[in-house]
Amino acid sequence: MAEEILINITAQETRAALVVQGSLQEIHIEREATRGLVGNIYLGKVARVLPGMQSAFIDIGLDRAAFLHIADVWQYRSGQSTLPLEKLMFDGQSVLVQVIKDPIGTKGARLSTQISIAGRFLVYLPQDPHIGVSQRIGDEKERTALREQVQAMLPPGEKGGFIIRTMAEDANPSELSTDVAYLIRRWRQILESTNTRPAPELLYQELSLSQRILRDMVREETDLVLVDSESALKELQVFATSYMPSLAHRLTLYKSDRPLFDSHRIDEEIQLALARRVDLKSGGYLIIDQTEAMTTVDINTGGYVGGRNFDDTIFRTNLEAAHAIARQLRLRNLGGIIIIDFIDMNSAEHKANVLSELKRSLNEERTRTSVSDFSSLGLVEMTRKRTRESLAHVMCEPCPACEGKGQVKTARTICFEILREIAREATQFNPREFKVVASPNVIEMFLDEESQHLAQLGDEVGKPISLHAESAYHQENYDIVLL
Repeated sequence: MAEEILINITAQETRAALVVQGSLQEIHIEREATRGLVGNIYLGKVARVLPGMQSAFIDIGLDRAAFLHIADVWQYRSGQSTLPLEKLMFDGQSVLVQVIKDPIGTKGARLSTQISIAGRFLVYLPQDPHIGVSQRIGDEKERTALREQVQAMLPPGEKGGFIIRTMAEDANPSELSTDVAYLIRRWRQILESTNTRPAPELLYQELSLSQRILRDMVREETDLVLVDSESALKELQVFATSYMPSLAHRLTLYKSDRPLFDSHRIDEEIQLALARRVDLKSGGYLIIDQTEAMTTVDINTGGYVGGRNFDDTIFRTNLEAAHAIARQLRLRNLGGIIIIDFIDMNSAEHKANVLSELKRSLNEERTRTSVSDFSSLGLVEMTRKRTRESLAHVMCEPCPACEGKGQVKTARTICFEILREIAREATQFNPREFKVVASPNVIEMFLDEESQHLAQLGDEVGKPISLHAESAYHQENYDIVLL
């Protein structure tokens, strides 16, 4: 499997793309002005405890207070305490917290007091002595051997524990030992900072996007990591030499005059990933709608008429759609509740095969997903863990014309609103003239199809009504000026 990672670095943002067999599978974007917070550790200050919700708002130095629920308090999660939150925390208290979800929309960051620090092969849990192994390492003998290996590397008196990541499957003892020493040393530095800095204060910042890409995504199957910045490449080589020396030689400087993402058509793929419609190779297509509560995916056969019969056409379209949906979820980083409306199938075997293809395609990614069977309405409900904003939230904002509704009122509808507004104002004011300032489409409608109604209203109010087209106005904008 040909696998490449492309890292495009500019002063304002870093973009990383995972390309497998020439096809873009994942895109990650980090902008300097809005760098993600997940993994950051803060010394926060309790701003308010809400006993009724068993939660608290914590000031960590951001514009909005962050949110902490009792289920994310480590004493409660570990069973060390059954006390309500108001008995564990009080207003003004300093508390060590870690961001587990970035602020999304109007919601503040989500916090946990259960700290974890990720290395390349291990995740350190300073408050939990347990040593766990990733579920993706399936061989029980290997799981036991890795657990015993890490246990033997712990320094005397160490009270923390570790989660052994999937990548540790191919790590040698020296690499694991380096990870253990680094993570314990980093935690001690954080603890020392809590004694010298006042809350709220950032104590530990997660690695940059390019460093996280090297730590989490580069593996034996990765053929090449192309970086288009010489200075950034040198920094990444230092990082790689320290934490992943066996793969450091795969870091390569991209030297062409043509932009890196252009040469691999990544920008073109990003534009497609922002579109509502996704065309399938067979002629069918997906319609993806993202809302605050959930994401819906609708599959249509479109122009596809292949196959021996109509049932076969539907089955093949749904199979292709299942694979495409998994890819689109990765590309767009869609999370939360996702409802998929496959084309209705009568065959139980076809349904089982489509569901199997969807699950198989989703298993190729690192993000945790859960897929249900077909419902009585023929829908598939699934969830995908959401820890950062979607591609659309990073790159787009609600349309100023429709304010996120996805549609605007027609020019005729606005004309009728203006006529009613003039009629209302004529009963309250006595101007010399009414002047309508509106978008060119609305003014054109008044001059053409609605000219009779405009003239009729002018006669009724006994005042002239003049029109002025303003190109800066969008279709729903208008002003009625009293002269």
